[in-house]
Amino acid sequence: MTSSTNASQRLAGLFDKQPCWTIAPLAQRMDYSIPSVRRFLSHCGYYSSFTHNGRWYTLASIPRFGADGLWFHHNIGFSRAGSLTRTLVDLTTRSSAGMSAEKLGEKLRCRCHAVLVNLYRQGQLRRQRFGRAYVYLAGDPSIADKQCKTIQPPPAKLPAEIAVLVLAQFIRNPDIGLQALAKAVSKSSGLSIQSDQVETLFAEHGIKKTA
Repeated sequence: MTSSTNASQRLAGLFDKQPCWTIAPLAQRMDYSIPSVRRFLSHCGYYSSFTHNGRWYTLASIPRFGADGLWFHHNIGFSRAGSLTRTLVDLTTRSSAGMSAEKLGEKLRCRCHAVLVNLYRQGQLRRQRFGRAYVYLAGDPSIADKQCKTIQPPPAKLPAEIAVLVLAQFIRNPDIGLQALAKAVSKSSGLSIQSDQVETLFAEHGIKKTA
């Protein structure tokens, strides 16, 4: 058995015990230099994390990626696409309607606004303002145009006098659903009010209510 084969087996054994490692402790446990351990990782196949500045490693055989190409071990995230920038481009391009920085941050469990801005400036992503936030789109104009057509615009904000009527009706009947509440106020005011407008109003005031 060659020393390289033995080292690869030792490496696999350590990852059997712990699925994610940073490079310095891994080199210490193997009693090899960091450059040597990087060679062993390359020989076995590995992923580096898109979180924590890519400091964590796992063997290519370990992750069970979901449909979105992501796998997490506790708070450490790995992507089939690779780095954070490649992952942001991949997720945004594959999305039917683009993605906001907030939604991408929730999915990736890390802050990514600054990276998205850089990708936009570099032309790797496009973006379009919808309401108060930007929606990031594919860098390919033909894909971005299709995504724009799919995006639903945010509901129109209710005027203050109508918002007062909605809140007053809710206080009188706190068990009423969103659709019924919108219908009741529409009838009393003679205006057309949608349940998503009421939902937006409640979100602004921190009121939790389902349809």
